[in-house]
Amino acid sequence: MSADADAGPADPGRDPGLQPERTRLAWRRTTLSGTVVAVLAAKTALHGGATPATIVAGTLCCALWLTFLRIAHGRIRTLASAHRPRALTPPYATAATLCTVALAVCGAFLVF
Repeated sequence: MSADADAGPADPGRDPGLQPERTRLAWRRTTLSGTVVAVLAAKTALHGGATPATIVAGTLCCALWLTFLRIAHGRIRTLASAHRPRALTPPYATAATLCTVALAVCGAFLVF
């Protein structure tokens, strides 16, 4: 056995609260970015004469944003409340990823 194996699994210099805090802040930044995209999409959809396609895309952007906001808020609460937060489950990770990508695609559709 090496001396490192006897030291124990935890590094005494490591603060276990930093990683969940960084992750929580990243969720907040991503939510803020999605909010900006949804607001700009709604503004673009209503600016200069609304067509059915822009209204549908703007509505879809808002629905995707609300879905992502629900997922992110749940994750932020989990990270803030638990000493050792549980991992994000694959269905929620997939849903968050799909919402983010679809929101970007809808926003790009409205811009071009």
